[in-house]
Amino acid sequence: MSVQGSLLFARYAYPPNELGYCGPDGAAALLRADAPDDIAGRARHFDGAWAYLEFLAETAGIDDPLDEAVVEAYWIGNDLLDEVNSAALVTRLHDRFQGQLGGTWRGAVGRAAAHHSFQVFEVYPWAAMLQRRPGPVAVSVLDRCRIRTGVVLDVSSDTATVRSNPLTWNGTALVAGPAQDETVRWSSNGLSLLAGLAPGNLVALHWDWLCDIITDRQRARVDSLEARQLSALASVGSADTKPGDPAG
Repeated sequence: MSVQGSLLFARYAYPPNELGYCGPDGAAALLRADAPDDIAGRARHFDGAWAYLEFLAETAGIDDPLDEAVVEAYWIGNDLLDEVNSAALVTRLHDRFQGQLGGTWRGAVGRAAAHHSFQVFEVYPWAAMLQRRPGPVAVSVLDRCRIRTGVVLDVSSDTATVRSNPLTWNGTALVAGPAQDETVRWSSNGLSLLAGLAPGNLVALHWDWLCDIITDRQRARVDSLEARQLSALASVGSADTKPGDPAG
């Protein structure tokens, strides 16, 4: 088991776990940097993310689904995604997500990616719902559930002010809106997996949580993978959907 990979997983998995969307009870345990074995055990109960981590590891010939490169590939993106056979991934998802209603993933052979953006925009039903019944709830869920990037403007004891570009609905598609400042948390009850957070840092966000300090290259990966998914959605068209759990 990779200690660094387990901690990286926890940085991104904590916010939906805390909200009760996925993973086992006791989300605060994911912020215990001194207990990576417990984090690794908990990671296996994130049914959505774990399916992708296992698939990525198998594809790359890596024994540990929590290898740091595997975890980075799922949440941020890296060269491991280039090795993924999209048809094989869709087959795996059929096995794992048989009960997942809605979404466009069943017809995603040729474009499926083992990345969180694919899970958010194609496996969950919310993006496809927008084609039929546009509304602020779906846009808000998609904006918060995706991994988004921003720049830190100010830091306090538990929160930070970050400038990022929220998703908006332009009437026909999801697009990046004008930059806005938002307040997000990076520590909870004194527990955090981050150190040295400072104004000017590039960061990754998930729900209302600041997950990690990232590089220019990582920011470009996140943004380009999201752009690819949004472009795919625009060409896919509508699908019959039903609201479901936005977790993950």
